[in-house]
Amino acid sequence: MATKIVVDAGHGGSNPGAVYQGRRESDDALRLATAVGKILEANGYDVTYTRTSDVTQSVGQKAAIANEEGADLFVSIHRNAGEYPGQYSGVQTLIYDDSGIKKQMAENIDANLAELGFRNAGVSIRPNLVVLNSTQMPALLVEAGFIDSDTDNRLFDSRFQAMAQAIADGIMETLEGAQVASSNISEEEPQEEERHRPPMDRPPHRPPMRPPIPPMPPTRPMPPEEPEEELYRVQAGAFRERQNADNLLQLLENDGFPAFIVYQDGLYKVQVGAFSRLSNAIAMEREVREKGYNTYITT
Repeated sequence: MATKIVVDAGHGGSNPGAVYQGRRESDDALRLATAVGKILEANGYDVTYTRTSDVTQSVGQKAAIANEEGADLFVSIHRNAGEYPGQYSGVQTLIYDDSGIKKQMAENIDANLAELGFRNAGVSIRPNLVVLNSTQMPALLVEAGFIDSDTDNRLFDSRFQAMAQAIADGIMETLEGAQVASSNISEEEPQEEERHRPPMDRPPHRPPMRPPIPPMPPTRPMPPEEPEEELYRVQAGAFRERQNADNLLQLLENDGFPAFIVYQDGLYKVQVGAFSRLSNAIAMEREVREKGYNTYITT
C-alpha cells in the first residue's frame, strides 16, 4: 500500500482560528487530526502530521511540509464559523477543483459524517486557499462542523471517535476503490485505463495566484455608502465576536498589511487600507487575496 498521507491540524499557536465561548478551533482540529491519523496508521498508511502540539504555522509552511514529504494526499482538518453564533451548522469539504480523486473523496467524507447526524453542506471548490493551491498532490480541507453551533459541538463531543472513523473511512474507501478500479483494467486497453483510473499522481505545482470565487457562507452584505468622501477598503472578515476579529487582524499584520477593525452594524469588520481610487483598492485586494484571505472591496 505505502500511500503517504499528510494530516494537518488547522491553525495553531498564536493563531487559534475561530473561537466560541472559550473553545478554540486549533484545539479541536488537533484532537481530530490526531485521531484520524492514528486510524490511518493502524490500517497501514504512512502518515505524517504537520503539527502534533499547539505551535504556530503559516498555511505556506503546512503546504511546504506536504511537498517536502512527497506525500500522495494532503488532508487538513478545520472547524467552520459564521458571522454570529448559530447562524449555520453542518460539515463541508473544500477542494481546489473537481478533477481526479479529490471530489469523490470529499463526497465520501461528507456523506459519512452526515450519517452521524451532521447536516451535509456539500463539497465546495476553493482555488484561493493556500493549502489547496500550493500542495503538489490531491488536497482536501475538511470543515468538521461549525464551532459556533451548539448542535455541531454536541455531535463533535459525543461522537468524536465516530467522526474520526468517518473521515478516515472516507479517505480509505476512496483510495482502495481507486486501486481496485485500476487493477481491473486490462493492460491491452490503455485508452480505457486512462479514462477510468482516478489520477493519483501528483500534478505539477499550481501557483497560488488564481481568480477569486465568492466565499462559502457566511456571505457578507455590502454596507451602505457614507455621505462624505467615498473611500474604498478591502474587507477580509466580519465577526460577532471580537476575538475572532482580533485573530484575523493579527494574521494580516503578520503578513505586513495595514489592517484595522471597524465596529459597524453589530459586527467587528476587519479591513485593510483606505483608498480614494478604486484602482488602488483593487490592487490591494489582489495582494491580500493571493495570501489566501477571502476578500471583497467595500466603502
